[in-house]
Amino acid sequence: MNSVSISNELSQLLNGSNIQVQLSVPQLVEKVLNRNEGSLTSTGAIRATTGKYTGRSPKDKYIVEEASNKDKIDWGSVNQPISEEAFSNLYNKVISYLKEKDEVFVFKGFAGADKKHRMPIQVINEYAWHNLFAHQLFIRPAEDELLDHQSEFTVISAPNFKADPAVDGTKSETFIIISFERRTVLIGGTEYAGEMKKSIFSVMNYMLPENGILPMHCSANVGREGDVALFFGLSGTGKTTLSADPNRKLIGDDEHGWSANGVFNIEGGCYAKCINLSREKEPQIFDAIRFGAVLENVVVNSETRVADYDDSTLTENTRAAYQLQAIDNIVDPSIAGHPNTIVFLTADAFGVLPPISKLSKEQAMYHFLSGYTSKLAGTERGITSPQATFSTCFGSPFLPLPANRYAEMLGEKIDEHNAKVFLVNTGWTGGEYGVGERMKLAYTRAMVEAALEGELNNVETVKDGIFGLEIPQHVTGVPDEVLQPNKTWADQAAYEAKAKELAAKFRENFKKFTSVSSEIEEKGGPIA
Repeated sequence: MNSVSISNELSQLLNGSNIQVQLSVPQLVEKVLNRNEGSLTSTGAIRATTGKYTGRSPKDKYIVEEASNKDKIDWGSVNQPISEEAFSNLYNKVISYLKEKDEVFVFKGFAGADKKHRMPIQVINEYAWHNLFAHQLFIRPAEDELLDHQSEFTVISAPNFKADPAVDGTKSETFIIISFERRTVLIGGTEYAGEMKKSIFSVMNYMLPENGILPMHCSANVGREGDVALFFGLSGTGKTTLSADPNRKLIGDDEHGWSANGVFNIEGGCYAKCINLSREKEPQIFDAIRFGAVLENVVVNSETRVADYDDSTLTENTRAAYQLQAIDNIVDPSIAGHPNTIVFLTADAFGVLPPISKLSKEQAMYHFLSGYTSKLAGTERGITSPQATFSTCFGSPFLPLPANRYAEMLGEKIDEHNAKVFLVNTGWTGGEYGVGERMKLAYTRAMVEAALEGELNNVETVKDGIFGLEIPQHVTGVPDEVLQPNKTWADQAAYEAKAKELAAKFRENFKKFTSVSSEIEEKGGPIA
């Protein structure tokens, strides 16, 4: 099937009598309740469950191998190829399936807050609650923008359509397939709404670099003087907590682009984890979960309809989706200038990385490519001691292009705009996990604030003897001895052994970057 016939098939679907286009939030809420797709909580949010898939299915994600991308994609376990024929056959089946539904829901909007670089998209859903999710997570058009909206990428999600691996060329009943030539994301066999969000992020990670824009899996905020900060970090590193600063306005919490004009949010909403959520700890997120918001897999009292955020019966990965405008302290529209400060967050359970260190450009590229943090004992079956975890560019599941492409762009941006880069360890001090203690949040906040205010730009530093990192000797509000990890360990031999163990893991992980310049490895990594 060629792209013209696919377009014709899509046109037939969109012109069907069952199509519901651009319903308002109240209309979608009514549809969700009338169709028994979800329930209303005590705050007015919609609560839905996703069945057996309560997270992404990375092993079921594919990119169609096409002439235009065959030599560009970083093929492998993350970017699995699938044939054009297999995609076309599944596409036909899904379209035919949706044509037979009583109702199909369509959202038209944008990815990218900067109008110069945004991509018009449409999301076609079997479920009303999925369409409500799209309404919260993507950028909503104004009425005049809707009049001439021409979608450049289409997401088609049919959760109840299941693939037959023997016939369809998939690994399971679930599939998430991106076709760049057909400008289509095809999703089936899973009710997890996050697949839609992350698929568009993957698309932007492929398309933005073609226009000289660096896509980034990070949060961003801006200070009173217009100074912009980026926060990169994997789950559990404190990215959400540290970027939610009452003295700074939020640009976005997860996906951004860095263009020649500055930083812009790719999304129009937030998809926040809400396990153990409380108003005391995270008031912005807690209060944003109101009418129009979507709660995913959160346990709710059947009588009072009050959400129990501490209950992980269904999954630890409970989520809330809401518009950015549900938060008071935001930048609207979600665009700002060039970053002054970049913070890489890691939760080092080995207890050997400095709580804050200044990075050279080469070190920034090295740690960006490494994307290090720790999995802790007890978080997954079989993990009995801290495990080093590396996620390339802090977002490896969403990077279609080779990693060095993104790292080189970051290096160029750092040079061009003189951005200061810091590695901040929110993990352990005085010993590894189980021996030492977690870095005090008050200390981390003080260090991040000092970095953002420019107080660390010209301070005296001492070089770490194993990782080669430049450690500030003084930070206001932090005891000097806390800044140097070797001084917090009672047993110096044990510290050195553990530090060398982690350094070896960094080196071993970095071997996979065969096309990265040797200068980055030599100047950026642990001292050999």
